[in-house]
Amino acid sequence: MIEQTKLDRLDSYLATNDLETVWFATPPMFAWLTGGSNLIVREGATGIAAAGYDGEHITVITTNIEGQRLLKEEIDHNVRLVEYPWHERSLEEAVTENTATPAAADFECGNLSRVDRSVLTQPLTDSDVKRYRTVCRETAEAVEEVALDATPTDTEVDLAAQLSHALHQRKIESPVVLVGGEKRVQQYRHFTPTDTKVGGYAVLTVVGTRYGLNAAVTRTVEFDDAPYWLEDRYEDLSRVAATMAAATWREGIHGGSAGDVFETIQVAYDKLGYRNEWQNHHQGGALGYASREWIATPGHDAPVELPMTYGWNPTVKGVKTEDTILATKDGIEVLSTTGEFPTFTAEAIGIDTELTLPDILKM
Repeated sequence: MIEQTKLDRLDSYLATNDLETVWFATPPMFAWLTGGSNLIVREGATGIAAAGYDGEHITVITTNIEGQRLLKEEIDHNVRLVEYPWHERSLEEAVTENTATPAAADFECGNLSRVDRSVLTQPLTDSDVKRYRTVCRETAEAVEEVALDATPTDTEVDLAAQLSHALHQRKIESPVVLVGGEKRVQQYRHFTPTDTKVGGYAVLTVVGTRYGLNAAVTRTVEFDDAPYWLEDRYEDLSRVAATMAAATWREGIHGGSAGDVFETIQVAYDKLGYRNEWQNHHQGGALGYASREWIATPGHDAPVELPMTYGWNPTVKGVKTEDTILATKDGIEVLSTTGEFPTFTAEAIGIDTELTLPDILKM
């Protein structure tokens, strides 16, 4: 059954916006409502089915090709299924024909207004958190599995292919797979994989998606000829990551904003001797039913919600760290951990907090 908290949010949304029905066809929001996937073709914003809620029932509209499969394999609770012949109309036309109005949708659908999805997906619900723990752990397992077998002669493309395979074996989509070797990590912050051998070290970054939830994980593996500065920079950057997590929790408790967290991030970079390094790459932000619900910037007024997951990704030249953390009223938890990778304790800057984070894997 769909979680009551989500139904309550939908009821409130319908009432507040004077709507009869709300529809979701983007894969993250379809998963948010139904727990299943409507994703077949990776192109485009919408999937092959739309899920609607009218205050009483959940209705799924799709073609005669997909309906029974969705009921048997994707959707784990009772819904009303409306199928239409695949050759007669589009999903948008089918929704328009079958909705009570006024209505809203999270995709372009005739004259329907657009849904503000953020008020529905933030903060996370209990079922979201339960699923997130599994997705994060298994995403980290996939990345660490590849890191443990990496060699200096592997190419970035080789490792990216292995990452995609390891993720898909766990039924995790991989919208982001980045691999950078020693040379290219020092040149670019987004190291899209090439046929270059990784050399002295490699940085592996993925965003894994399942149930519509996004898990961000980065791991670094070091070989014999790694640069002398790598470990020091990594330790410094991990302290920035610990500061980000601590500031997130603090601002969430006190009703602060993304901009408030960002001010603390800037101070951490400065105190560690990396002044203005934050300007060379975005620092991350809230995770959830998007790869980033929002990205923190100076003065950003998005509220820091609790409970909520966050993917902070500090970088300096040649080094990056990234994990998915859960911030609740009770504190901070690193979700993207397996217990099988080396870790160390990183001390936050200016906040009395320590966080156990993944270390460099030394081969």
